[in-house]
Amino acid sequence: MRGWLTLTLGLLAVVIGAVWTVQGLGYVDGSVMTDQTLWVVLGPVVALAGLVALWWGLRSRRRL
Repeated sequence: MRGWLTLTLGLLAVVIGAVWTVQGLGYVDGSVMTDQTLWVVLGPVVALAGLVALWWGLRSRRRL
């Protein structure tokens, strides 16, 4: 069961980062985050952190 939490949080961070990015770019309407530069910057940062967490979780699972 080692690494599942890291994998789950990493996947969640990638999805949230992608949503924040497209909202910040204005592709998703009806949000306070629409067309805001802050979310265009934070989205990819969160997604990248999620990718690192996914890599870390896969790495820890392979060591078993």
